[in-house]
Amino acid sequence: MSLERLVAEIESRAQQQIADEQARFEKARADLEAERSRRIEVIRAGAARRASQDAARERTRRIAAARLEAKKLGYEAQEARMQVLLEAVKTQLAAYTATAEYPKLLKRMYASATARLGKDLKVRGRPEDARVLRSVAGSAFDDTPVRATGGFIAETSDGARRLNLTFDELIRLREDELRSLLPT
Repeated sequence: MSLERLVAEIESRAQQQIADEQARFEKARADLEAERSRRIEVIRAGAARRASQDAARERTRRIAAARLEAKKLGYEAQEARMQVLLEAVKTQLAAYTATAEYPKLLKRMYASATARLGKDLKVRGRPEDARVLRSVAGSAFDDTPVRATGGFIAETSDGARRLNLTFDELIRLREDELRSLLPT
């Protein structure tokens, strides 16, 4: 074998090894590129999924908050309307105190108070009702004024028991019943 042939054979093997190494390098680079692309896609898909979930959660939260706010506004409007209606009831009761029926009602209320608390009572009411209450309760009438729309307060002479029969208190005690009777 000649020297030239030997050199050519060595060069040929070197070229083949270089080509094999170049092919392995290109394959490894292609594999790394493919793995990198796959990882990027997995990360993008996960981020998109989390963003979608976060958006759905936020949308649900906002819808729930809006519904709650709507209920609150509805309740506040209903409550405001109910207050107007209750004030109208109080106005009508105030007008009732000027009728001829009102003294009769005070007499019936006094009879109810004596039935519940006994005859030994002190009765206090509005200054406007003093004449009627004095005629009904006699010496049991206490002229200390009571701020009320109508009615009176009766209590035992020792102060142990008290019965508040003012229209304001009766409305307050029966407000839930009145709310069910008044139109909404």
